Amino acid sequence: MSTEQLDAVIVGAGFGGMGAAIQLNRLGYDKLAIIDREDDLGGTWHVNHYPGLTVDVPSTTYSYWFEPNPYWSRLYAPGVELKRYAEHVADKYDLRRYLRLNTTVDGARWDEDTKHWVITLAGGETLTAQFLIAATGYLCQPRTPDIPGIDTFEGRVLHAARWDDSYSMRGRRAAVIGTGSTGVQLIPELAKETSELTVYQRTPIWVMPKLDFGFAPAVQRAFDRAPLTQRVLRRSTDNFTDLLVLIAMWKYRYFKPVSRVVGYIAALHRFVSVRDKNTRRALKPNYTYGCKRPTLSNTYYRTFNQPDVHLETAGIERIEPDGVVGRDGTKRVIDTLVLATGFDVWNSNLPAIEVIGRDGRNLGKWWRENKFQAYEGLSVPAFPNFLSLSSPYAWVGMSWFDTVECQMRHMNRLFTELQSRGANTFEVTEQANARFLDRMTDLLEDSVFVLGSCAGSRSYWFNESGEAPLFRPTSIRSAVREQDRFPLTDYAIA
Repeated sequence: MSTEQLDAVIVGAGFGGMGAAIQLNRLGYDKLAIIDREDDLGGTWHVNHYPGLTVDVPSTTYSYWFEPNPYWSRLYAPGVELKRYAEHVADKYDLRRYLRLNTTVDGARWDEDTKHWVITLAGGETLTAQFLIAATGYLCQPRTPDIPGIDTFEGRVLHAARWDDSYSMRGRRAAVIGTGSTGVQLIPELAKETSELTVYQRTPIWVMPKLDFGFAPAVQRAFDRAPLTQRVLRRSTDNFTDLLVLIAMWKYRYFKPVSRVVGYIAALHRFVSVRDKNTRRALKPNYTYGCKRPTLSNTYYRTFNQPDVHLETAGIERIEPDGVVGRDGTKRVIDTLVLATGFDVWNSNLPAIEVIGRDGRNLGKWWRENKFQAYEGLSVPAFPNFLSLSSPYAWVGMSWFDTVECQMRHMNRLFTELQSRGANTFEVTEQANARFLDRMTDLLEDSVFVLGSCAGSRSYWFNESGEAPLFRPTSIRSAVREQDRFPLTDYAIA
């Protein structure tokens, strides 16, 4: 066991983990460890580097409010710029000194006698810390589809989350499984290189036209020298995305006509972009806009006009050593299989590590037996001094940074109170947690998840019970206000 007593162990070196470390530093905590299994920081923006990777939220909004980046090349920046931004944040706030990379956390348990967390690392080393913060993200465990014969394929298999940049797609006969937001970005890029590309679609995705533009060097310099100019643009993109989510998802009961208009815009986008009417019909979603993460693209639909790009919607029967056999008997001979199949959110990411709280309570098991729940998307009863950043009802708005900065505000209020009392532990009360869960459940009654037609969406936003507890069903403004004002009596502080 490590003899060093840490203030906090943060599991995950993405933007959530870095935000937590910055906030802890502001509060005077300096004995930190940020642990990540990867070889560098950045989280999903380090792991993901597939062709065509970009943000699907305006870059001005997809960044820390307290650390604007005046040098985005575009309104929707490519992934490599998010990676550079992560490196900039780590360097400016001196976070690398806390990093323990290429290190896997096996689990953590609360020691009631010492009032500390004991964190076990792969290889047997253990760390002790006053606080434990899980910042592993919702999308950290890639999902491989359970398709008969997939292990027998003799060609190359590439998962979008484990992309091999050294592998050339030029001249390949390839198949892509998955048409979510990753597939929408990846497929047009692959079609530029392959000699033949087959896209296997299980569920169509809502694709809206993308209003994107570059920022000229003169504009970037203006953002740098007069930050208020970028703040004005950010305020616009913040308000637009927040309003869009509020209308399409949380207040669907009152804005059904608006949702239908959005559907007409998407239909027009398909009509203008796709020449073949049968292909247009196959690409049309059969669920309400907002049930599944929508995306933006000006190139995805047009890709299906290429004669060497084929859309298959019958489903996959099996995979053979040299190709894919559809349920309609059609076989496509391929040499490369690309998996854009997303992540195993509910079985592997919530939580991503085993966490054992007071009285032996197992977090993953407790969530599955008692509903997914977390007070303000952060705290769970019987887990003292523990914050889970990727929890039920944590996700606010569409930009992950909205979530992170809300949580930083919560940490500021909570830890400041802890320090002012000279206390050592905090734990949310059962009553406060139950009250919060009831309120979130009530708010969801107005949402598209309850009132929309979501049965055909196959969205990772829904768990196996048909519930959608990832998002906080409120505006960002409401969430921010609550982090500054939640009753401190909701916590038992000792």
